[in-house]
Amino acid sequence: MIYTQLFLAFFIPNIVGYGGGPAIIPLIEAEVVGRYGWMSAHEFAEVLGLGNALPSPIATKMAGYVGYEVAGIAGASVAVLATVVPTLLLLLGALGLLYRHRDSPRVKRMSQWVRPVIAVMMAGLVVGFFSEAMAGAGLVHSLLIAAAAAIALLHLKAHPALVVAGALVYGGLLLG
Repeated sequence: MIYTQLFLAFFIPNIVGYGGGPAIIPLIEAEVVGRYGWMSAHEFAEVLGLGNALPSPIATKMAGYVGYEVAGIAGASVAVLATVVPTLLLLLGALGLLYRHRDSPRVKRMSQWVRPVIAVMMAGLVVGFFSEAMAGAGLVHSLLIAAAAAIALLHLKAHPALVVAGALVYGGLLLG
Protein backbone atom coordinates (compact mmCIF):
# COMPACT_ATOMS: atom_id res chain seq x y z
CA MET A 1 0.00 0.00 0.00
CA ILE A 2 2.87 2.41 0.75
CA TYR A 3 4.19 2.06 -2.80
CA THR A 4 0.78 2.94 -4.23
CA GLN A 5 0.61 5.99 -1.94
CA LEU A 6 4.12 7.05 -2.97
CA PHE A 7 3.27 6.64 -6.63
CA LEU A 8 0.08 8.68 -6.32
CA ALA A 9 1.73 11.34 -4.13
CA PHE A 10 4.18 12.14 -6.93
CA PHE A 11 2.24 11.12 -10.05
CA ILE A 12 -0.77 13.36 -9.42
CA PRO A 13 1.19 16.61 -8.85
CA ASN A 14 3.31 15.89 -11.91
CA ILE A 15 0.35 15.10 -14.16
CA VAL A 16 -1.78 18.09 -13.10
CA GLY A 17 1.00 20.59 -12.36
CA TYR A 18 2.04 22.72 -15.28
CA GLY A 19 5.20 24.78 -15.26
CA GLY A 20 7.88 22.44 -13.98
CA GLY A 21 9.42 22.10 -10.52
CA PRO A 22 8.51 25.45 -8.98
CA ALA A 23 4.88 25.00 -10.00
CA ILE A 24 4.49 21.48 -8.62
CA ILE A 25 6.43 21.86 -5.36
CA PRO A 26 3.34 23.17 -3.50
CA LEU A 27 1.34 20.23 -4.87
CA ILE A 28 3.98 17.77 -3.70
CA GLU A 29 4.06 19.47 -0.29
CA ALA A 30 0.29 19.11 -0.02
CA GLU A 31 0.64 15.37 -0.60
CA VAL A 32 3.79 14.68 1.43
CA VAL A 33 3.07 16.97 4.39
CA GLY A 34 -0.68 17.50 4.33
CA ARG A 35 -2.20 14.29 3.03
CA TYR A 36 0.21 11.54 4.08
CA GLY A 37 2.15 13.25 6.89
CA TRP A 38 5.48 11.73 5.90
CA MET A 39 7.28 14.97 6.85
CA SER A 40 6.63 18.15 8.75
CA ALA A 41 6.51 21.45 6.89
CA HIS A 42 9.91 22.33 8.37
CA GLU A 43 11.48 19.06 7.18
CA PHE A 44 9.97 19.58 3.73
CA ALA A 45 11.44 23.09 3.59
CA GLU A 46 14.87 21.73 4.50
CA VAL A 47 14.66 19.04 1.83
CA LEU A 48 13.55 21.66 -0.69
CA GLY A 49 16.51 23.87 0.23
CA LEU A 50 18.93 20.97 -0.14
CA GLY A 51 17.32 19.93 -3.41
CA ASN A 52 17.68 23.43 -4.82
CA ALA A 53 21.40 23.38 -4.03
CA LEU A 54 22.00 20.24 -6.11
CA PRO A 55 21.97 19.88 -9.89
CA SER A 56 19.10 18.27 -11.84
CA PRO A 57 15.35 18.78 -11.70
CA ILE A 58 14.00 19.54 -8.23
CA ALA A 59 10.95 17.28 -8.46
CA THR A 60 12.99 14.13 -9.10
CA LYS A 61 15.37 14.92 -6.24
CA MET A 62 12.45 15.52 -3.89
CA ALA A 63 10.78 12.30 -5.04
CA GLY A 64 13.95 10.29 -4.54
CA TYR A 65 14.56 11.65 -1.06
CA VAL A 66 10.99 11.35 0.18
CA GLY A 67 10.58 7.91 -1.37
CA TYR A 68 13.79 6.71 0.26
CA GLU A 69 12.80 8.10 3.67
CA VAL A 70 9.37 6.46 3.46
CA ALA A 71 10.18 3.08 1.92
CA GLY A 72 13.89 2.73 1.20
CA ILE A 73 15.39 2.15 -2.23
CA ALA A 74 12.20 0.63 -3.63
CA GLY A 75 10.24 3.66 -2.40
CA ALA A 76 12.72 6.03 -4.00
CA SER A 77 12.44 4.13 -7.27
CA VAL A 78 8.64 4.23 -7.22
CA ALA A 79 8.53 7.95 -6.38
CA VAL A 80 11.05 8.90 -9.07
CA LEU A 81 9.22 6.73 -11.61
CA ALA A 82 5.95 8.46 -10.70
CA THR A 83 7.66 11.80 -11.25
CA VAL A 84 8.99 11.06 -14.73
CA VAL A 85 6.12 8.93 -16.11
CA PRO A 86 3.78 11.88 -16.86
CA THR A 87 6.48 13.64 -18.86
CA LEU A 88 7.39 10.46 -20.71
CA LEU A 89 3.76 9.78 -21.60
CA LEU A 90 3.19 13.32 -22.85
CA LEU A 91 6.46 13.28 -24.78
CA LEU A 92 5.69 9.96 -26.46
CA GLY A 93 2.18 11.14 -27.33
CA ALA A 94 3.42 14.43 -28.77
CA LEU A 95 6.19 12.74 -30.74
CA GLY A 96 3.76 10.19 -32.12
CA LEU A 97 1.36 12.92 -33.18
CA LEU A 98 4.10 15.01 -34.77
CA TYR A 99 5.56 11.99 -36.55
CA ARG A 100 2.17 10.99 -37.90
CA HIS A 101 1.65 14.48 -39.33
CA ARG A 102 5.27 15.29 -40.20
CA ASP A 103 4.43 16.10 -43.83
CA SER A 104 1.65 18.50 -42.90
CA PRO A 105 2.30 22.15 -43.85
CA ARG A 106 0.90 23.20 -40.45
CA VAL A 107 3.40 21.04 -38.57
CA LYS A 108 6.24 22.40 -40.71
CA ARG A 109 5.15 26.00 -40.02
CA MET A 110 4.84 25.22 -36.32
CA SER A 111 8.37 23.82 -36.31
CA GLN A 112 9.67 26.99 -37.95
CA TRP A 113 8.08 29.09 -35.18
CA VAL A 114 9.39 26.94 -32.33
CA ARG A 115 13.07 27.76 -32.88
CA PRO A 116 12.76 31.54 -32.47
CA VAL A 117 10.51 31.11 -29.44
CA ILE A 118 13.10 28.85 -27.80
CA ALA A 119 15.85 31.34 -28.66
CA VAL A 120 13.90 34.16 -27.01
CA MET A 121 13.22 32.01 -23.94
CA MET A 122 16.91 31.12 -23.66
CA ALA A 123 17.86 34.79 -24.03
CA GLY A 124 15.47 35.60 -21.19
CA LEU A 125 17.19 32.96 -19.03
CA VAL A 126 20.61 34.43 -19.84
CA VAL A 127 19.45 37.93 -18.92
CA GLY A 128 17.92 36.62 -15.69
CA PHE A 129 21.05 34.68 -14.75
CA PHE A 130 23.28 37.63 -15.57
CA SER A 131 21.21 40.06 -13.51
CA GLU A 132 21.28 37.66 -10.56
CA ALA A 133 25.04 37.28 -10.97
CA MET A 134 25.49 41.05 -11.00
CA ALA A 135 23.40 41.39 -7.86
CA GLY A 136 25.45 38.74 -6.07
CA ALA A 137 28.97 39.12 -7.44
CA GLY A 138 28.99 42.60 -8.93
CA LEU A 139 29.46 43.87 -12.46
CA VAL A 140 33.23 43.36 -12.76
CA HIS A 141 33.23 39.75 -11.56
CA SER A 142 30.14 38.91 -13.62
CA LEU A 143 31.64 40.31 -16.81
CA LEU A 144 34.96 38.62 -16.13
CA ILE A 145 33.34 35.22 -15.59
CA ALA A 146 31.09 35.68 -18.65
CA ALA A 147 34.04 36.67 -20.86
CA ALA A 148 36.20 33.81 -19.63
CA ALA A 149 33.36 31.35 -20.16
CA ALA A 150 32.71 32.63 -23.69
CA ILE A 151 36.39 32.36 -24.61
CA ALA A 152 36.70 28.89 -23.09
CA LEU A 153 33.56 27.59 -24.80
CA LEU A 154 33.81 29.26 -28.21
CA HIS A 155 37.53 29.53 -28.88
CA LEU A 156 39.15 26.86 -26.72
CA LYS A 157 36.27 24.40 -27.19
CA ALA A 158 36.37 23.53 -23.48
CA HIS A 159 33.74 21.14 -22.12
CA PRO A 160 30.88 23.05 -20.43
CA ALA A 161 31.37 21.08 -17.21
CA LEU A 162 34.94 22.37 -16.98
CA VAL A 163 33.76 25.93 -17.54
CA VAL A 164 31.18 25.58 -14.76
CA ALA A 165 33.81 24.04 -12.47
CA GLY A 166 36.17 26.91 -13.24
CA ALA A 167 33.49 29.48 -12.43
CA LEU A 168 32.76 27.68 -9.16
CA VAL A 169 36.44 27.71 -8.21
CA TYR A 170 36.71 31.41 -9.12
CA GLY A 171 33.62 32.21 -7.07
CA GLY A 172 34.78 30.11 -4.14
CA LEU A 173 38.24 31.64 -4.03
CA LEU A 174 37.52 35.27 -4.88
CA LEU A 175 33.89 35.80 -3.92
CA GLY A 176 33.44 33.38 -1.01
